Amino acid sequence: MLGRCLASVSAVADELVVVDTGSTDATVAIARGHGAVVLHHDFDPVDFAAARNAGLARAGGDHILVLDADETLEPASAPVVRSLARAGENVGYVVTRRNHQEGRTWLDHAVRLFPGRPEHRYRHRVHETVDDSILAAGGRLRRSEIILDHHLPPRAEHRAKGLRYLALLEEEAAGDADRLVFLAAEYHKLERFAEATATAERVALLSPDDFTAQFNVALYHHFFLQDPDRAKADVQKALVLRPTDPEALALLAEIDAGA
Repeated sequence: MLGRCLASVSAVADELVVVDTGSTDATVAIARGHGAVVLHHDFDPVDFAAARNAGLARAGGDHILVLDADETLEPASAPVVRSLARAGENVGYVVTRRNHQEGRTWLDHAVRLFPGRPEHRYRHRVHETVDDSILAAGGRLRRSEIILDHHLPPRAEHRAKGLRYLALLEEEAAGDADRLVFLAAEYHKLERFAEATATAERVALLSPDDFTAQFNVALYHHFFLQDPDRAKADVQKALVLRPTDPEALALLAEIDAGA
């Protein structure tokens, strides 16, 4: 998929840096064929943040656009990237990612465009993020109109990948609420809903003032554990934090209707 990825940014990027973590196929030749600088990065132990940061350290642009090899930039987003980069603000721009897998499509969001500053670096070995370092350096995060298309492998292959991520996340999570959110998501994708619920409960305990944490655990207790009493208590905690939230109010009404 790498050739398609690099071609999608050909009108946007003044420089292409590809970090190769041990490929044995034509990856390097394809990258160089598109004019990319190729860095060889030792991926033992597995550390996605370190691999990304190796690329950031080599890139010389004022702004960085980060893509994985299985992603492409939507053509209409190219002028948006250029415009935001020209503005020169200390902002990490959140993009919308369209995930495509076996006829299904769903959305998620991540910071993928940001100033190329040495203090802006990724953290965490898996499900790595750059957000915290941007904020710590005095920057801001802002939603953008940039869209990436993410072309996922078949479900069986994706599940095997999730199992590899799971082991790394379990090592990292401990009492870190942000890491636990990713861990719960991995359990959920693997359909290990009891473990996902238990992890969501830990997030809620660590983040008592976070509406999303309280609402998510309410969803788990309602839909996966079929425990209306606990779900109602959770959603009531969420409503204390955000009394008019329509989704929380709808969930409470659904719980009451089934009581």
